Amino acid sequence: MVWRAATEADVARVLPFLDAHIQSSMFLLENLSQHGLGSDHPNGLTFWVQAQGNGVFGISNAGTVLMQMPEASAQDWQEAGALLGARAIHGVLGDAPQVRSFVAANGLEGHPCQLDSDDPGFLLDLDDLTVEMRDDEALISVREAPRALMDNWRTAYEIEALQSPPEKARIKGPKDIDQFIARDSHRVLLVDGAPVAMCGYNTTYEDTVQVGGVYTPPDLRGRGYARRVVGRHMAECRARGARRAVLFAASEEAARAYQAIGFRRAGTFALVLFSEPAHLRAGLVEPCT
Repeated sequence: MVWRAATEADVARVLPFLDAHIQSSMFLLENLSQHGLGSDHPNGLTFWVQAQGNGVFGISNAGTVLMQMPEASAQDWQEAGALLGARAIHGVLGDAPQVRSFVAANGLEGHPCQLDSDDPGFLLDLDDLTVEMRDDEALISVREAPRALMDNWRTAYEIEALQSPPEKARIKGPKDIDQFIARDSHRVLLVDGAPVAMCGYNTTYEDTVQVGGVYTPPDLRGRGYARRVVGRHMAECRARGARRAVLFAASEEAARAYQAIGFRRAGTFALVLFSEPAHLRAGLVEPCT
């Protein structure tokens, strides 16, 4: 098969194809719909399509590799890797079987990782959402919550969920909260006025939201707060017109919480984040110097 550089006409053509694989295509869908081709935004993509129209592949300006080609062979992924030239690769995200095939085909399996995880994916038709409402609980925007506490929570999330080094997490955590406030994307659950859990969406595309950043402090876990904050936030998204929600769960406990409000299993999502960027040359990995 043959990869070729995508055109704007290709972008319009592949959006329905990606929508048909929504669970593992949300990052591609948002990046393409928000930035198109040629953007200098960190999420802007250099993007290729299969000539037969059954596969797409790209790398963001920030160095994240994304793909959607369910029937790809090892040779397809080798040819895709060759397209990257000297680009620095910071991570590979997507449908787990595809990510694992791309990583293996391009000799990336032994490269040092910050995070290397296959997580169960979930999909929810928001008409099937089950929401538990309690009189002593309320949902507020992250901008209304105590800022120092939100910074601490997000920093802890970066360390626990994404395995970021603490020094990096302490910088990135507050920056993430700034973005959440600007986008109005995250909500905090209060019990008797005290914050107990946070959730939000990290990606949107038309009528679909991708849940992300769900966090409950360790000493407050096991009380159903994550389930209820996600349920109430998704109800709010539904009221604003969202029809579907997708997510991937980092633990069995989280998976049970999501299933309790109506999410059903839908594939497996892989997150491979390198602790140092990789370069591909002639199919071999060369560490950055």
